[in-house]
Amino acid sequence: MRGALTRYRVMATIVGVLLVVLILVGTPLANFDGTGMWYVIPSTPEVFPAGSTAHEVGVAITEYLGVAHGWLYMIFLVTAFWLSRKAGWDLGFTVVTLLCGTVPLLSFWAERRATRRVQAEHGAELAAPAAAVR
Repeated sequence: MRGALTRYRVMATIVGVLLVVLILVGTPLANFDGTGMWYVIPSTPEVFPAGSTAHEVGVAITEYLGVAHGWLYMIFLVTAFWLSRKAGWDLGFTVVTLLCGTVPLLSFWAERRATRRVQAEHGAELAAPAAAVR
C-alpha cells in the first residue's frame, strides 16, 4: 500500500505542477498575441506579440510540456487507479480523484484528499515496516 500511495503522490504532484505551468504560464504566453485562439475565440489581447521572446517561450512550453503532461497524465491515471483498487475506494471517489487531475490547482486538493483517506483507512499498514508489508 505504501508503494502505491507514494507512486500516486509523486505522479499527482508532477502532473499538477506541469498542468499549472502549462495552463497558467504557457497558454497565455503562446496565445495572447492578438490572433484567434483554438478556432473559438476570434481575437485575443495582444500582450505578447507573435515572434517575441515571451511568445516563443509560450509556444515551446505548450508544445513540449503539453506532450509531456499528456503522457505523464496517462501514467498518473494508472497509478491512481491502482491505488484506488488497493485501497478499496468506491467508484465515485475514484472518478473524482481521476478527474481532478485535469483541473489546475484542484489536483493538489484531490491528492491531499486521497492521501488522507488512505492514511485514515490503512494507517496501520502504512506504519508497518516495509519488509513486513508485502
